Amino acid sequence: MTDDLVVMLTAFNTEYKAVHERLTDVTLHRHDRGTRFEVGTIRGTSCRVALSLTGKGPQSAAVLAERAIQEFSPAALVFVGVAGALWDTPLGDVVVATHVYAYQGGTSEDDGLKARPRVWETDHGVSQIAQHIARTGMWESDVPPGTAVHFGAIAAGEVVHNSRLSAEARWIRQHYNDAMAIEMEAAGVAQAGHLNGSAVAVVRGISDKADGTKTTAADRNWQPQAAANAAAFAIRLATELVRDRKQATMKDNTTPGTVYSTSHGQVGIQAVNVTGSTVYQNSTPPSPSTADLAAELASIREQLSHEHARGQLDGETYDAARAELDIADGALESPNPEGRKTFVLALKRLGGLIADLAGLAAKITALVSVAKGLA
Repeated sequence: MTDDLVVMLTAFNTEYKAVHERLTDVTLHRHDRGTRFEVGTIRGTSCRVALSLTGKGPQSAAVLAERAIQEFSPAALVFVGVAGALWDTPLGDVVVATHVYAYQGGTSEDDGLKARPRVWETDHGVSQIAQHIARTGMWESDVPPGTAVHFGAIAAGEVVHNSRLSAEARWIRQHYNDAMAIEMEAAGVAQAGHLNGSAVAVVRGISDKADGTKTTAADRNWQPQAAANAAAFAIRLATELVRDRKQATMKDNTTPGTVYSTSHGQVGIQAVNVTGSTVYQNSTPPSPSTADLAAELASIREQLSHEHARGQLDGETYDAARAELDIADGALESPNPEGRKTFVLALKRLGGLIADLAGLAAKITALVSVAKGLA
């Protein structure tokens, strides 16, 4: 994981510019498949942002999100942009997703369309930091007075909604009546984050009411303001996410100093790791060996099999999890940095697949923490 970098994605250029203007020292980063990222630093911080444009719709957003995660292994991925309000959220206010609905899933029967939604919850740590920012007003100096942030569900699909009377609008109110906003990309980004074990946040500024009043003229007025407000919150969120990750890393890598007494007097040693009579001073402990990592993978594989046998893991997820373990096993045989990176990314995807198994997921997270220093 790159602890000081957050990926930000937008669907169109008005949103892109709202983020870009908050960055400094921007450089171009080209993916080998042609995708362009601009990597810059948030002014006055050490937080770096890799910014890219996905285009509209969930498919392109999902592909670009996964590509960004694979390329940068970021601390988090934030999708920034505008959305329509499903209720009475004021124009210009910001909605941060607590969970994302892919609302178009369903089955058509004689008595109507029955909802078969997919839903992704926002990472708990990301949600806690976002709530703290909203509570303390840390972002309010960057937006017009009175701009508020709301937390709730966001509905995502491939339809532009501009009516509260249409059959589609009535169906959404019936099945997703807790959704505060509606847009087109969040489901694809959330799925990419889930499969790759990456924390995702969706931050949307309200640019229209999705009630028939959306026009080209209104969009010219409200889209830039809503995008700017969403970018302001997203930038503050990225800064706090990176600060939180760095503090966690420092805590994980620091142990109390050790004091030894000898016949010649007392000698104080500030050490990170002490094993037997060997002291590693001002340094990290020895790296785990390939055999150590392989043993951990074997243990995880055994636990996966046990959970599958207990019925806690369905067959499709079990097969996908084993495939990621196979990738990690193969990557261990490669002595170069690319192999280590592949090892870490496979573990992160595995963690996303089995996130519901708390104990096993924690074990994988711990292994990622150990291995990421080798990537």
